[in-house]
Amino acid sequence: MPFTMAAGDSAAAEAQRQLALARAHEQAAVEAKATAARYGIAEETEKRTARTLAPLAGIGFHLLADRAWPGTRRAQVDLVVIGQSGVFIVDTKAWAEVTINQGRIFRGEADVTDDLLSLASLLDTTQADLVNIGLAPGEVHALIVLAGRSGIDATVHGVRIVGERDALRTITSYGNRLTQTQIDAVLARSLSLFSQVSGPAPVVATVPEPVVPAPPATVELDGEPAHAVQPVNDAPVNDALVNDVPDDPATVAALLAAVMAQPVEEWMSFLHPDQAKLVRRSFAGPSRVRGPAGSGKTVVGLHRAAHLARTRPGRVLVTTYVRTLPDVLSHLLRRLAPDVVDRVDFVGVHAFASRLLRDQGVQFRLDPKASDAAFDTAWQTVGRAQLGELGQTPRYWSDEIQHVLKGRGITRFEQYADLARTGRRLRLPVGSRRGVWALFEAYQAELNRRRINDYADIILLAEQHLRDHPMADAYSSVIVDEAQDLSCAMVRMLHQLVGDEPDGLTLIGDGQQSIYPGGYALGEAGISVAGRGVVLDINYRNTKQILSFAQRLVDGDEYTDIEGVVSRGDVPSSVLRDGAPPAISRCRDTSELERHLVERIGSVTREVGTSVGDVAVLCQTKRAVDGVTRALERAGIPVIQLEKYRGETVDRVKVGTIKRAKGLEFKQVLIPDIHPGQTSMSLPVADGDHERWELERRELYVAMTRARDGLWVGITG
Repeated sequence: MPFTMAAGDSAAAEAQRQLALARAHEQAAVEAKATAARYGIAEETEKRTARTLAPLAGIGFHLLADRAWPGTRRAQVDLVVIGQSGVFIVDTKAWAEVTINQGRIFRGEADVTDDLLSLASLLDTTQADLVNIGLAPGEVHALIVLAGRSGIDATVHGVRIVGERDALRTITSYGNRLTQTQIDAVLARSLSLFSQVSGPAPVVATVPEPVVPAPPATVELDGEPAHAVQPVNDAPVNDALVNDVPDDPATVAALLAAVMAQPVEEWMSFLHPDQAKLVRRSFAGPSRVRGPAGSGKTVVGLHRAAHLARTRPGRVLVTTYVRTLPDVLSHLLRRLAPDVVDRVDFVGVHAFASRLLRDQGVQFRLDPKASDAAFDTAWQTVGRAQLGELGQTPRYWSDEIQHVLKGRGITRFEQYADLARTGRRLRLPVGSRRGVWALFEAYQAELNRRRINDYADIILLAEQHLRDHPMADAYSSVIVDEAQDLSCAMVRMLHQLVGDEPDGLTLIGDGQQSIYPGGYALGEAGISVAGRGVVLDINYRNTKQILSFAQRLVDGDEYTDIEGVVSRGDVPSSVLRDGAPPAISRCRDTSELERHLVERIGSVTREVGTSVGDVAVLCQTKRAVDGVTRALERAGIPVIQLEKYRGETVDRVKVGTIKRAKGLEFKQVLIPDIHPGQTSMSLPVADGDHERWELERRELYVAMTRARDGLWVGITG
């Protein structure tokens, strides 16, 4: 029998349905009102943030309001601020009862940390996009502005959180970091990345759309003039042109020209788009960055240190063999990335090992002069009789002990008897190696008798301590600059800090610039970079004339690279700049040489317009450094020793040894102590002489390629 409903029942059901419907409408109205209120509050707080930041427009900033969130259909970005302080993605929150504790943010009792993840993701997207025009990732920031608040400044998931009243000061506190040409390029790219939302935007009443200036038309590269971008308030932006920016050589040339006009310390922080991409690249284990002189390896390492400090927990260590380079890099990072400078340690490898031992209470006594005396005693008592007939200087055998034996931590003769002795050309049969071993044992006995250590001992002690007492949490990343100059034991020690963790160890260097005796292969240190090597092959620093002049010194020079293969050196695929040919002065004596040196400095500062602070005089010996310093001071030219240079812009000629200049660069370089034999292309006959000849020429190659715009060499004799 079919189911039927009585008339009374039907009326009751209909009444209940109408009541439920009325309640639903009422609830919907309440929710709609609440939603409207929330949006109204959000709109009002966004307007207030825009009004707070509007004064930036008066000092050259561009404010892009209510732009489309890249990769989404409906989401919007409150405000994108672009100016000399960098790029800021601004999101306003009308949050009350906000507290920040141990890297998490709370609204009352609710943990809203995950609400920041989308903005953190947008930050990553923006950084990845803007590296295509060479903007370092650290110049892009995500900013949460808390409406009506002040006195708050914290960072969560890479997003900086500040009060509304502090937002203006926060942005301007980053200082003048981008040139006008860089701002123009970033603005053009950002207009494409953050497209305009259709329909009227509620905030733009107080923030006009920016005008994108054309890049300087006078800057050219390979004959291609710079293109102009149309002002957006007169006509739509040419999207095809904006999207062409990464591949536009004129834009890159404009950026190059703008930064080259600044002191050389500014130039040293310049990133080409290809370099900027490498800064953000992640590797599954130890990695290596190599490339010829002038390809920007040190700069990439510096920016990579900042990037890893922002994106990984723990501290970052940047180290190298050269004692002065860490101080310079530390100062540059203070300008590039002040937000992470307290999380990056810059220290020479020997200083790091010494500090580690002191902190851990390990006793040692470093005394270089007493160590030299200990070797002299061992040479006189044992070495001269055992090795004197081989015709090498005592210094050669001291290097053999320091770089080949102690540089690897060899403790048994059997290990030495079969060793390939990477980087050493003098052939040593087993009998001669026994003589070296006897000298080594006599030297070590003298050190023990005097109760002192040499520099190699400090590395070996630190390596042993780390092996016995691992410090897994000390550093999340280690970046080694000029890695080819380190010993095998040094690399092993540093590897122990981070192991094979992703992005843990980054080795940066160029085997052709190795200027110390001996060498090593990564396989000896138990490190593999297979599949994790990158080659930078564009020379951004030198002119074609300078590089060609320097390259002649090392053409055909073979060396064993740290990856264990015999190489002839990387040659850049392209050199971006032209300039004047290097100048050569052939002098009869030192007096004539010093006169020409002073005249050269006067000409480049007067005629070329180079500041004396962008001039460096690089010498092969400390004795030559002392002589040059006296000559310049007599001529009234202000001088600063490279040993005291800390990367700050200083209006003094920098004078120092070539070894002190590794990793640095200067607009004008003068090399005053070259002798004719070093420029000869004829090879010495003896293996030991050949090795010394190669090292000297590589050292001169390093000195010459420090020069960005001009090079002068003085030859006496």
